[in-house]
Amino acid sequence: MLAASSAIAAPSTYVNERFGTVCTFPDEIFTDRQPEPENGDGQVWLSADGASLTCSGILNVDDDTPKGFVADEKASKEPGYTVTYSKIGKGWAVLSGMKGGKIFYERRLFGRDGVIRTVWIDYPPALKSKYDPLVGAIAGNLKGQ
Repeated sequence: MLAASSAIAAPSTYVNERFGTVCTFPDEIFTDRQPEPENGDGQVWLSADGASLTCSGILNVDDDTPKGFVADEKASKEPGYTVTYSKIGKGWAVLSGMKGGKIFYERRLFGRDGVIRTVWIDYPPALKSKYDPLVGAIAGNLKGQ
């Protein structure tokens, strides 16, 4: 029998079979794995303190680009949704802001294989000091197979 210790817990790595999206995150924080959707596009994990992490993929049917994605999101009129930070690189984009009363951080990889791979993390503003140091590392580990 194997004994588990949270003191030496290794990060968990999730690989989405449909789109090959790979996310690595601390499973001692995101402990509550939600049921996978029927379309198999990704997975959601919840934390005990109100944060969530989503790792998913979609087909880039509109030939979206990092620049177009960021422009569309900044122009969004969705109530309670505000982009306060964005960065664009070659084949990727990052957004952060507020949505539904929570801070969010999103990174998208625009693959040459026609797939957009996404990691989305949101958390209550009261937990900013806990999650801000984590989101960059988690998002930075987003990969495609």
